[in-house]
Amino acid sequence: MTVHIVGAGIAGLAAAVQLARRGRDVVLHEAASEAGGRCRSYHDAILGATIDNGNHLLLSGNTQALSYLRAIGAEDQLVGPQKAEFNFVDLTSSERWRLRLNDGLLPWWLLSPGRRIPGTRALQYAGVARLFFAKPDTTVGNSISCAGPIFDRLWQPLLLAALNTEPAEASASLAAGVLRETLARGGGSCRPLVAANGLSRAFVDPALGFLATRKTAVRCQHRLHAASFCGNHAIQLAFGNDVIRLAPRDQVIMAVPSWTAAEIVPDLVVPTEQRAIVNGHFKIATPPDFPPILGILNGTIQWIFAFADRLSVTVSAADRLVDVGRKQLAEIFWRDIQAATGLAAPLPAWQIIKEKRATFAALPSEDRKRPPARTRWDNLFLAGDFTATGLPATLEGAVRSGFRAADLAIAAA
Repeated sequence: MTVHIVGAGIAGLAAAVQLARRGRDVVLHEAASEAGGRCRSYHDAILGATIDNGNHLLLSGNTQALSYLRAIGAEDQLVGPQKAEFNFVDLTSSERWRLRLNDGLLPWWLLSPGRRIPGTRALQYAGVARLFFAKPDTTVGNSISCAGPIFDRLWQPLLLAALNTEPAEASASLAAGVLRETLARGGGSCRPLVAANGLSRAFVDPALGFLATRKTAVRCQHRLHAASFCGNHAIQLAFGNDVIRLAPRDQVIMAVPSWTAAEIVPDLVVPTEQRAIVNGHFKIATPPDFPPILGILNGTIQWIFAFADRLSVTVSAADRLVDVGRKQLAEIFWRDIQAATGLAAPLPAWQIIKEKRATFAALPSEDRKRPPARTRWDNLFLAGDFTATGLPATLEGAVRSGFRAADLAIAAA
């Protein structure tokens, strides 16, 4: 039996790793010239540095993503504070604060004014629990109040980053899925983690090395154009002139973007509304004592990530910025960085990266369209953050989907 995995993004790599460590024969097909999909690094000539195509933040409660990294020997590539701490600055008021959670399930940090958002009371935080009891088609805005300091200074920035959709219109179920696996489990599940040496060094290169030791075939620039079906079986994969006839026990995991899957798999319903993310990278030394991650309120940028040789920024739900010129965006972002850091330097070397279809829109209507991993063909399974993982389109969701598809393929063999 051979499992053919189509797509070498994080979902496809996770599926391949799961299968390979269980001794299955795997062939990994990737349309691009390299693996990684939307989670990868590249050398940027303008900056003279290796940068990521997007800033990805994990939390210590992302158990499946961390399990994947352990499996490929790359868990040490993530760095972050020893405690769950989140620094913020309001560019309008210049107010700064640090949210500090304790590790245990009992949130005693709420009893300490120095650990909370300034000007808030402990009981005000309890309102977010209504998300856990919301009906599937309910939005965040219909479940909790989307006004006031706690929403503006905590739930809005955290949920916007996780959902890549304005929280008020986003799915309450997906918001609850994020909170249930992080904040609801205490600060021990909320430590922010970033790939200090780049996404490829953490998530992609070690996986390819792991697969190489298991003699897994990886075929890049191998784009799937069509699949053929007969009865309840996928019987053929056509990669241009390279046509693969599937043996009776062969399995297929489709780990491609949602729109590609919909083109290949007959009658497949997938989310169709997308949201953009815009990232900016600026070549400048990080100011002394600057936190690794800084949340920004009342600016265009939403988060600043500090690296040794640059500052990187992220704007989620950024459809409004997609058509703005790159130089104009760099200038807007740099003004926000100056206000947040106190840097007086002129605009340094920069790079702007726009991901127009970064994630599906985390709306109740789009969440309903997400397909399960199992299809009506008994040897074809789906993986990808657009599938029904219970989470929005995140790294954790992508890994979870890959593991799930791999487990189904093994069970079906």
